[in-house]
Amino acid sequence: MYLVKSPLLLKWYYPSLIWNKNRNEKVIYLTFDDGPIPDVTGFVLKTLKRYGAKATFFCIGDNIMKHPAIFEELKKEGHQIGNHTFNHLRGWETDDQVYIENFKKCQNLTDTNLFRPPYGRIKKTQISAIRSTFPELQIIMWDVLSGDFDTNLSPEKCADNVIKNFRNGSIIVFHDSLKAFSRLEYSLPLVLEHFKQQGYQFGTF
Repeated sequence: MYLVKSPLLLKWYYPSLIWNKNRNEKVIYLTFDDGPIPDVTGFVLKTLKRYGAKATFFCIGDNIMKHPAIFEELKKEGHQIGNHTFNHLRGWETDDQVYIENFKKCQNLTDTNLFRPPYGRIKKTQISAIRSTFPELQIIMWDVLSGDFDTNLSPEKCADNVIKNFRNGSIIVFHDSLKAFSRLEYSLPLVLEHFKQQGYQFGTF
């Protein structure tokens, strides 16, 4: 079960996390979770380049270790890198010390001030512990989920989820993963074309 739009209750409970950017600016923020992955991440890079768009990739440390050349290509293309833990841990279900060490293991590879907790699940105690060591860290959430990870969702609905629910300053989540690829491959070009025609800029943090 997931909600396409982030609920106000969560935004209220985690006010220090970043859920969206400036609502007065005609900018959207494309983010991609769970890579880098062969072929899938390459498709995303080619598609973004075609539309002159920059994005932020929240990378899993284990995938960086397995596919270092793709990770280097992300950086070479000028996209932002974020930490997504080393093993894609669920914060609510993980001991704090284990979670922090897993975060740090990925941080050693990404060297970034951006972090997104997998599944959007993180305890306040984990937030405090991470920020005590990395005070400049921005924890980036989202306000629109494409739903590309949902194998029951049609590619068309995936694109609709983004186009019908975004606002100025929206942070939008896609996944450069094998599980999401059939929906991502269809929806990403449509979304990029839509926002380009509407005169939107593609922002990074």
